[in-house]
Amino acid sequence: MHKIEISKTAVERVRTRLGRLHPFDTIDPGKTALLVIDMQNYFVKQGHQSETPLAREIVPNINRLAAELRRRGGHVVWIRNGTNDTRESWSNYHGCLQKPERAERRLKSMEIGADGYEFWHLNDIRPEDAQITKKRYSAFIQGSSSVERHLRDRGIDTVLITGTATNVCCESTARDAMMLNFKVVMVADGLATNTDQEHNASLSAFYGQFGDVQSVDEVIESLARGDKKKAAA
Repeated sequence: MHKIEISKTAVERVRTRLGRLHPFDTIDPGKTALLVIDMQNYFVKQGHQSETPLAREIVPNINRLAAELRRRGGHVVWIRNGTNDTRESWSNYHGCLQKPERAERRLKSMEIGADGYEFWHLNDIRPEDAQITKKRYSAFIQGSSSVERHLRDRGIDTVLITGTATNVCCESTARDAMMLNFKVVMVADGLATNTDQEHNASLSAFYGQFGDVQSVDEVIESLARGDKKKAAA
């Protein structure tokens, strides 16, 4: 598991701007979705090209948060990357930012039906959960997936971001969700990338300007406060 250290600069920026440490410390579960990003074999399973070993360690935390949110009436969405139809539409990424052989492995490994496309076998995916495929780092960018419409149709205004990699698909999704006016919490111990340095830099940048960062335990407490507030209304 990552050793989490949010930068003091980011913490002080939030404290100065907001007057407290967490903008979303009271969360209405019924209007909240847990987005689990790219917990699929290509990123989690040993031996795949983009294996992120620490992603295997966050599975219990993700499953625990998913169970708690379901219990309180929230929604869980499992989002994975698919490469179908991206050879041409994302040609600059595949053609300019990777060696040809690496790009080809990526394209073939996450086609629908390929091993890398399949969800990690220890994910606790329930029948009531949604499964959505995205075609870019961000699930929310135009043309990537149907997730925004899916959430809007269910009255969701808050998203909890978990999965891998913290500083790539998870942060990209989190930033775009904020830009689309969702309340966004990156769940620090429900995210993984290759190094603590990358993990903490991503969380610090997001926390300082874009949204909230909480641990699984803190999110559960925020959900409980939301339930309590709703009951008292």
